[in-house]
Amino acid sequence: VQLVESGGGLVQAGGSLRLSCAASGRTFLSYAMGWFRQAPGKEREFVAAISGSGGSRDYADSVKGRFTISRDNAKHTVYLQMNSPKPEDTAVYYCAGRGGLAIATMESSYDYWGQGTQVTVSS
Repeated sequence: VQLVESGGGLVQAGGSLRLSCAASGRTFLSYAMGWFRQAPGKEREFVAAISGSGGSRDYADSVKGRFTISRDNAKHTVYLQMNSPKPEDTAVYYCAGRGGLAIATMESSYDYWGQGTQVTVSS
């Protein structure tokens, strides 16, 4: 499975941005997907996850109520809608996939990773 993120860039605090992650392969439905991020000088951290069917979702407390993860299995794409971003959301955002339908929040649970896309939130 190959994952390619897009949609990163510069956004003002309080604005909105949508990240996309396109996945190769025919069995996208059988992969739970997640978004992680890494800010300069910090460890990579969990942001959001979604089950294969899209019926289960989980979020980091820091983004709950502002970010929404979703997926379109027909398009083999997972999204991260970022509303009301804050400067502290500035980071490289990574898409990740894991075999199995259940969501996971630990980085080590994921088998596949994209190359990352930079998101910069200006104040």
